[in-house]
Amino acid sequence: MVGTEYGMTDHTTSDKTSSGLWTRLWFVVAFYTVVTIVVLALINLPGATDYVGADNDDVMRLVEVRDLLAGQSWFDLTQYRLGLAGGTLMHWSRLIDLPIAGLILAFSQVLPIERAEAAALLVWPLFLTLPLLSAVAIGARRIGGAPAMPIALGLAALLAVTSNRFLPGAIDHHNVQLVLVALIAAMLVDPHRKPASFAVAGLAAAIAVTIGAETSPFVAIACLVVAVLWAFHGAPFAPAARAFALTVTIAISAFFFATVPPHLYTMVACDSLSIGYYGIVAVGGLLLFVSAQFASRASRPIRFAVLALDGLAVLAAALVLAPQCLQNPLNDLDPLLIKLWLDSVMEAQSILGQVRIEPASVGGFYAVGFFAIMVCIFRIAQRDRTETHAILLPLILISWVIALIQLRGAIFANLLSILPLSLLIADLRRNAREDPENMGAGFVFVMSTLLAVPSVWIMFGVLATEGTGGLSQRMKTSVVGAPTGGDCETATAMRQLAALAPATVVAPSNSGSEILRFTSHRVLSAPYHRNQGGMLTELHIGLAKPDEAEAFLRGAGATIIAYCRTDAQTKTIRNLKPDGLYAALERGEVPAYLEALPPDPASGLVLYRTRFAAGQ
Repeated sequence: MVGTEYGMTDHTTSDKTSSGLWTRLWFVVAFYTVVTIVVLALINLPGATDYVGADNDDVMRLVEVRDLLAGQSWFDLTQYRLGLAGGTLMHWSRLIDLPIAGLILAFSQVLPIERAEAAALLVWPLFLTLPLLSAVAIGARRIGGAPAMPIALGLAALLAVTSNRFLPGAIDHHNVQLVLVALIAAMLVDPHRKPASFAVAGLAAAIAVTIGAETSPFVAIACLVVAVLWAFHGAPFAPAARAFALTVTIAISAFFFATVPPHLYTMVACDSLSIGYYGIVAVGGLLLFVSAQFASRASRPIRFAVLALDGLAVLAAALVLAPQCLQNPLNDLDPLLIKLWLDSVMEAQSILGQVRIEPASVGGFYAVGFFAIMVCIFRIAQRDRTETHAILLPLILISWVIALIQLRGAIFANLLSILPLSLLIADLRRNAREDPENMGAGFVFVMSTLLAVPSVWIMFGVLATEGTGGLSQRMKTSVVGAPTGGDCETATAMRQLAALAPATVVAPSNSGSEILRFTSHRVLSAPYHRNQGGMLTELHIGLAKPDEAEAFLRGAGATIIAYCRTDAQTKTIRNLKPDGLYAALERGEVPAYLEALPPDPASGLVLYRTRFAAGQ
């Protein structure tokens, strides 16, 4: 009966007729996980110059973990050495800090602290490939049986290897978010609607909201999917709906009180777990539980009416608790920051911005998701495993729509697309095998397989826009730890700065995290939207005329300028204000209140010390 409701045929719902290790979930997952880890290690470790990922967020996460290990309170996420006086309250979660800190502590029992950090930062992202591939395999087997499982795992392994989220040193929370998104999707397509599956989905949804706001729209749609399934099916689905609703409500409550300090209980933050997100999720979960408990045996129209009332109540809760969170948190950024910082952040680009900046890559970000959306719509229209595709469609669609606005959503759409596309490829492969003389069937199978891989679209895009020369250039391997800002961000570049007495440093935002990591200084700027004051102050110092910049330096208590002539933002500032301080320093015109320190030939940073003390 369940198979009929999901529109599944025998060859996709059962692998009982198959035999061998390749039909066993544990073996296939173990095999692909080992292969993925080995490939990631072989590609990235031999030429690695650093054990921390190349992303600023990886560096800042390590700084945050170090602070936790050094005794900073679990509830205190303030980065005291970042920004203006008082520091910057970060929007990240201790739930990610905890396992990384635990690994460092464990390895430090047998290794020096730096090697313990290196070991932890190697193990954590590589380990996460296991739950990622496990979730994908479970989802694929549930919708397509054993034939779809290795296809989905192959696509997921390619995604992990070709993205930067699971590289050694990648310790930001985005890789965990990918695992949670895959897990939620895998649990929602359970054809047996086991309460345990939906409880796991509820727990994963609560964790996703806790560790970062990026997946909040996806979680909202996942909750809506569960609610609509309940309204459609009624009593047969009630145990699953209650399990999801109760788990998400209890879990979000536990995480709120376990991670939010009491003095911030009433503060609404739209970029992290706060009373806003907590209240909305808890109200929605509680209402769904009550509805599933008492209205499941009502008629379908009444159930949908109850669901509509629940939706109005959740919307009212959102408008009362956190109306400001119904927009993009970055909308409140100062226009100067948008112009000189956000507009150059790749993951914050819209599709139009990406077309303008790098048209060759657009297909890799958007084509696979669009392909999967079309496949889901076609299968629903053909009544082919209708409910499975009706569940996956909104999950992929919301991620893809977010990617149109901000590129960061593309990898979630690409990941979720694996499930319907692996099912399609499995069906096409079966058709090609059943009729080997039909060249058309084989061609469609091969092309569908290729078009399900984001990196193939990028390759086609590069060939179309840059020719074979561009493709050859891009095939050069990039390794972990390759500095993103030239010689202004490495340990060697920071050596002279680290030797100076602790002070407040003016430096490009792209060097801020590294300064916190490699030195004991405070730094005004690092690329985080909660540090608007510090970032704006650094920009104004660089833009101001030399005689006016002194006032900004004194006001910020900054006594060191770490000037990086190769930094992209610094170049923009110089070009924007040829009469500004940064442009003057580039010309070698040092104002009287600054003293140029002897240059370090091994560093791209040129250091200047103020002739006045901090606070004067």
